[in-house]
Amino acid sequence: MGVGWTQLPPELLQSISENLKIYADYIRFRAVCRSWRSSIPKTPFHLPPQLPWLMLPPSQSHQSHRAFYDLFTKRLLFLSLPESSNPNKRHCGSSHGWLIILDESPTILLLNPLSRAKLHLPPLSTFPNVDSFNYSDIGKEYSLRSPSGGRYTRNLRQMRDWFIKKIVLSANPSKDPRFVAIAILNQTGELAYCKNGDKSWRFIEGGHPYSEDVIYCRGLCFAVDKHGGIVICDVRNDSPRISFIETPRQLGGDMQYLVNSGDELLLVTRHLDLDFDFEPDPSHLVFRTKRFEVSRLIWNGPYWERVNSLNDKMVFVGENSSLSLSASYFTGCMGNCVYYTDDYSETNYGGAFGEHDIGIYNLWDGSIEPLPCYPRNSFFRLGWPTPLWVTPSPC
Repeated sequence: MGVGWTQLPPELLQSISENLKIYADYIRFRAVCRSWRSSIPKTPFHLPPQLPWLMLPPSQSHQSHRAFYDLFTKRLLFLSLPESSNPNKRHCGSSHGWLIILDESPTILLLNPLSRAKLHLPPLSTFPNVDSFNYSDIGKEYSLRSPSGGRYTRNLRQMRDWFIKKIVLSANPSKDPRFVAIAILNQTGELAYCKNGDKSWRFIEGGHPYSEDVIYCRGLCFAVDKHGGIVICDVRNDSPRISFIETPRQLGGDMQYLVNSGDELLLVTRHLDLDFDFEPDPSHLVFRTKRFEVSRLIWNGPYWERVNSLNDKMVFVGENSSLSLSASYFTGCMGNCVYYTDDYSETNYGGAFGEHDIGIYNLWDGSIEPLPCYPRNSFFRLGWPTPLWVTPSPC
């Protein structure tokens, strides 16, 4: 006698569910019937990194919600995120499915938009170059010390918007309670880090010039400078150790991104052009991406080797922790491409009709395609903040 599909043994259902790699497929699997839903966990901890969603700027009609564009389904999703929708909030990165959120206070909030989990990193007032913080000193609440020893002040908004360029996490905080956070300071270019549970941030001595981007690879933090020079930081101990990789200088390019792609460390170089935006103001200058170049690190050189093809890999860069995925896992996505958002200049958004520099760069022929939601969907074109890649993580 055959067994009805609603009566399949729990151990078989569990085995099937563990082979599902797409979160949407897992949700559909649990939705089949009550017996299937009760046989597998609500939260799939086994899933690999998912295809990022593009978090769009907040809209007037959805003040407590944020819209996310799903490349896989080509649809907009709306999540209730009051912590993120306030115009006084600023995002300084997304990493392993978590948003890093600042407001006009010293607080640094980690938020998983899918699971709603929250954590706090040590506040801005605990960075080593912050001498003091006082709410009563209106307009100059922070007193800071420059690398040369000089003193200067910053107000709440300036610290929110300009103090930190990006924060990157070593791992998903829900999966690894020993995660480390690395911050790139915007004005000084210094690197700071903290471990989960720390009360304050610490500088990585010697990491000052390597402030273009950071990524975790092989259990270590890699940081890159403007010319492709690499420093490796081991921050697992109380006294971080750094070592330098001497590579030939990479000439040209306006921005550098580090990408952990399987067994390879990639360097993605972004080239920008200054252009006139004739609508609505012919004198309005904007930056636009001209092209990308990709190189991989040859460890036994060491040197950067130019890559002409990523094969089925697609790379996501911007204010997020840079990410590489295989397009073959996701129907409708293109490999050998760089999916990019703008994270370099607020001047593009100076007017009411500010345009985001965002799209898909095809590595095989150098062409650029717009994302389906940009720039055709004018409802989301207006204003700051810039769109941000966020990897959905159910845990």
